[in-house]
Amino acid sequence: MTNARLAFVFPGQGSQQIGMLADAAAEFPEIHATFAEASSVLGYDLWDLCQTGEQADINMTERTQPLLLTASVALYRVWCAHGGARPALMAGHSLGEWSALVCAGVLAFTDAVRLVRERGRLMQEAVPAGQGAMAAVIGLDDAAVEAACAEAAQGEVAAAVNYNSPGQVVIAGSAAAVDRAIEACKAAGAKRAMPLPVSAPFHTELMRPAAEKLAPQIESTVFHAPEIPVIHNVHAKPEADPAAIKALMIEQIYSPVRWTACVQTMAAAGTEQLVECGPGKVLAGLAKRIDRGLSAHNIDTPAQLNEALLAAAG
Repeated sequence: MTNARLAFVFPGQGSQQIGMLADAAAEFPEIHATFAEASSVLGYDLWDLCQTGEQADINMTERTQPLLLTASVALYRVWCAHGGARPALMAGHSLGEWSALVCAGVLAFTDAVRLVRERGRLMQEAVPAGQGAMAAVIGLDDAAVEAACAEAAQGEVAAAVNYNSPGQVVIAGSAAAVDRAIEACKAAGAKRAMPLPVSAPFHTELMRPAAEKLAPQIESTVFHAPEIPVIHNVHAKPEADPAAIKALMIEQIYSPVRWTACVQTMAAAGTEQLVECGPGKVLAGLAKRIDRGLSAHNIDTPAQLNEALLAAAG
């Protein structure tokens, strides 16, 4: 049964941790089953990697992306298996948009695993290590961040790429241009502007070659109309046409993540409760900064799952 006030959101890169979902996997067989399904596509034991590997291993983009997709889909399967209410809307942050599409019935999980592994590899290869950078800017409005990036570019790339919440924007681009933009943001009054431990400038024009290489693989994959509307990063609106969704997922690689607008779209459509479906609680925290009227739960432990199930049922 659909809960018209409920929306699910799916996290992107940065939420991965060694040992994640261990408590959930001990209680819910869907976790191991989903990881085994992904491992059969990847050719290595994804569960073993995220439980006994090194953090540096799971931080490699071509491993991070299938890992987080698998974790999110596994938790959504647990939610459904335990009678969780069907959400009225979904959205995912960057990579998380792929998780949303799988859970909304747009494409098969195994197809998504294959695509995001390739997405991660191509995104990492698009810019040689050390030549790109990302940074978080806190306490400056969007227009001021954009102006600082324009001033700092000087013929290189510097752009706002993740509009995460009011006063929290991530910038990215060429390493030297991002360094200049950090100083420009500080000069404009940012509370903080700090480099992020990411080697590739995601969601910038520098990622366009990766998008062009991934495009044929996306085009040749079967997409269906979503069973649950997904709010897309590129324009913060839902899309019903499978061909248009494919185009958006290609464009998403080199376009900003308009997360603040995505959450505002959901709130305007009647969403009152958000469930973050994946490891961690980054998006749950952002939701409350974007709209104080939203309640947010994360479900990566059995206790949190039970609490969210009760809240959604009520």
